[in-house]
Amino acid sequence: MSDVHFERIALIGIGLIGSSIARDVKQLGLAKHVVVSTRSEDTLTRAEELELGTEYTVSAADAVRDADLVIVSVPVGASEAVAKQIAGSLKPGAIVTDVGSTKASVIAQMAPHMPDNVHFIPGHPLAGTEKSGPDAGFAGLFRDRWCIFTPLPDTDATALDRLKAFWIALGSRVDDMDPEHHDKVLAIVSHLPHIIAYNIVGTADDLETVTESEVIKYSASGFRDFTRLAASDPTMWRDICLHNKDAILEMLARFSEDLAYLQRAIRWGEGDKLFELFTRTRAIRRSIVQAGQDVDAPDFGRHALETKK
Repeated sequence: MSDVHFERIALIGIGLIGSSIARDVKQLGLAKHVVVSTRSEDTLTRAEELELGTEYTVSAADAVRDADLVIVSVPVGASEAVAKQIAGSLKPGAIVTDVGSTKASVIAQMAPHMPDNVHFIPGHPLAGTEKSGPDAGFAGLFRDRWCIFTPLPDTDATALDRLKAFWIALGSRVDDMDPEHHDKVLAIVSHLPHIIAYNIVGTADDLETVTESEVIKYSASGFRDFTRLAASDPTMWRDICLHNKDAILEMLARFSEDLAYLQRAIRWGEGDKLFELFTRTRAIRRSIVQAGQDVDAPDFGRHALETKK
């Protein structure tokens, strides 16, 4: 396969993920033409200033015409609206994918509107930061990160292989999952941590006995890292909660049970139970580092990852 994986790519949405894809495609020469589309004129202007594409339009329908690959990078709640906008303009044989953090909902929203002569392959790159917008992206975001695909039963194997090869070229590891299984896995490894972070930061803000200056002053402790998660895009996370409701509620119930166990152990001074839990969770952290999904550095790997890029 040549370095040019696709003649023409359309990016619908140009936030953190879309702009990072654009930078990688440009740097690696993976497409001859990249069309950037977003509803906001200001965002589109900024994308053009950053030279993220070769063409720019506020019309998603215009963007996908003649595109061999269409990547939808919008909040999951907007998936159906985008599908309706682009359906009539898609090129026969085009691959249409997305980057949403919930898959069953995205499939339910988009699949009914996809023409029979295109390949709709839902996807989800497990990469990101708390930043948003076209300035937030950077080349190498997907390096050594997983990209999960939830192909439909009738998915064309050649089209799936071609899409996987594209993501591998971006540096990703690739895997397949059932959509419902994906949503349960992501509910515990991504969605629940963000919800907890939003809640903890909100609780701290609500506490009348803690002034704002004290929260900021002592944020070098664990609270600081919760604020990083809680700074993530509100629209995106609102949609994730609404569109992965069942899986998130299931994990919240399990978390509440485990939290009650921890609460009892603290109340009754059961140090052995606390020590066992903390030892077990410490081992999980080490396994994540060993799996290459983070680095063991004093700054949580942030400086080391920047150096690696």
